[in-house]
Amino acid sequence: MTKINSLSVPPTDAEVDAWWAVQAAAHATDAAALPAVPAPSRTEAAGRLRVPPSRGRMEHWTAGDGTGHAALLLFTEAGNTHTAFLDELTVRPDARRRGVGTALWQRVRRELLDQDRTSVATVADLGGPGQAFAESLGFENVLSMGWYVRDLGADGPPPLPATPGYAFHVWPGLVPDEWAPAAAVAHGAMEDAPSGDSEETFQPWTAERVHRAQRLVLDRGGEMAMAAAVTPAGEVAAYTALVLPDPAGPRALQYDTVVVPAHRGHGLGRAVKLRMEAYAAEQLPGLRWIGTTVADENTPMLAVNESLGYRRERGAGLFQLKL
Repeated sequence: MTKINSLSVPPTDAEVDAWWAVQAAAHATDAAALPAVPAPSRTEAAGRLRVPPSRGRMEHWTAGDGTGHAALLLFTEAGNTHTAFLDELTVRPDARRRGVGTALWQRVRRELLDQDRTSVATVADLGGPGQAFAESLGFENVLSMGWYVRDLGADGPPPLPATPGYAFHVWPGLVPDEWAPAAAVAHGAMEDAPSGDSEETFQPWTAERVHRAQRLVLDRGGEMAMAAAVTPAGEVAAYTALVLPDPAGPRALQYDTVVVPAHRGHGLGRAVKLRMEAYAAEQLPGLRWIGTTVADENTPMLAVNESLGYRRERGAGLFQLKL
């Protein structure tokens, strides 16, 4: 029987190296046909293992022989203490189908039941080993989505469109204090984004929560920036966020792209994305790709991304299990 151990708190360098080695081995097999998905970096692995999340408590387990690991986020925020997110369950390709994944899952499931969680969700690529394993445990796909990637190429970003009535800002790192409350209000527009049948509930955003989420990226060794369209009255009408989990990496992640309902129909989603590309071209010369996820039913954002040259890279799903 595979022995399952908890990681030290904080993990030692040797534990971080072992965790990263499993990720690298899995990537070499599972992402072999995806050239725009770079190999995992130690910087990101160490940051995620050593800096706790802002929305809950993370638990980490490893197989005793070093062939696999699992990470579980137990939400502690009001309204979501009934659910959790399986952030990762990875087994080295040469050790799969030997019970390692099952042993890790049994440890995860015991923790979920001990913490009175009634559901757990995870994200897995469609058609890959993650989907097959999740479905074998009873997980169901409650939200289909896709990974889309933009190759920044050598020509730089397209020309910036004229958008009368709005000024544009790009804020590296933390949003300035004077703009954080308006950014939090704008983030509230995400409440109408497709979420499928997810058990996780939307929680109100405040200036403090915006800064807490951004500081987590920075504390974990990453970089980020927000491009925003603002009105003369000081309202954030739209924004997009770019995150580099490893500043030395060739690929960034585009997090939320939000347009407040009262300002939709003016091309602001496209405009803030273009401002972000212009910023990246000037400040992040080593950046090659931007990746993002979009729900299959989010037709407005799919249209925006298509107009900018994003291509679908692979399918994914939000899988959920009710306990």
